[in-house]
Amino acid sequence: MLITTTNSLEGYKIENYLGVVSGETIIGANVFKDFFASITDIVGGRSSAYERVLREAKATAMTEMEMQARSFGANAIVGIDLDYETIRDGMLMVTASGTAVKVEKL
Repeated sequence: MLITTTNSLEGYKIENYLGVVSGETIIGANVFKDFFASITDIVGGRSSAYERVLREAKATAMTEMEMQARSFGANAIVGIDLDYETIRDGMLMVTASGTAVKVEKL
């Protein structure tokens, strides 16, 4: 599946727009506290453990979005947007959304 943040794919023609697709992941604040308690590799204010959790959350949201697009019969997703939001009780939500499309190579 082709996935892009742009509204088109160079070398491809969008044949059909199939609808908006999304995937979401919510991570609890206690996950972050556990990571910070055991971190020994903080350099310059960066935490590889924290960054790894955020990458995993992004990957999960992207995978869910891709599965939904496949269920629509799509072979690409255009206009991808990633959002990171804090919600009540210290939870972090990662959302990936885009437009599922059917493309054909030119």
